[in-house]
Amino acid sequence: MTGDWLADERTELAAQRILDAAARLFADRGVANTQMADIAKAAGCSRATVYRYFENRHAVRLAFVHREARRIGAAVVDEVDGIADPGERIVTAVLTAVRAVRADPLLIAWFRPADAGLAVEIGQSSQVIAALATAFLPDSIAGQRDRARLARWLTRIVVSLLTVPGVDDADERAMLEHFVAPLFTRA
Repeated sequence: MTGDWLADERTELAAQRILDAAARLFADRGVANTQMADIAKAAGCSRATVYRYFENRHAVRLAFVHREARRIGAAVVDEVDGIADPGERIVTAVLTAVRAVRADPLLIAWFRPADAGLAVEIGQSSQVIAALATAFLPDSIAGQRDRARLARWLTRIVVSLLTVPGVDDADERAMLEHFVAPLFTRA
């Protein structure tokens, strides 16, 4: 047997450790204020090690957002599973995503005024987030271009609710039911 059969596991573990350290710093210092040297120190490694796994700060941010988006996406899938009404499915999906982000101090930090622009930029440019959002769209929406555009729009709604919340949960649900759900329930 040749090679290090644990290399892949160690690589993944090291990358996750770096992302976990970055997440804590994002929450404590802000996303924009977190530097690669800070991440290395918090992860207990050198800057060279961080750069071995992530090309730059944007790559760290993107990897973190994608990891968390996949986790939240799985929670949303569990929550909307079995909801047949397309309007209610979208409302529940959006509210579940918003609640999951708000409940996690490591995630809601991205939506502070100083960092919200970074969240919007990644949210609108990430193919991973778009793919997750597309998964909640009804099959009746034909055309990949329309589905992709609608997924980006839903991402904007989630980001909007996170940066400029409604009065309360009931207000947010009412807005989604009044303005968003009808788009999915039209004949």
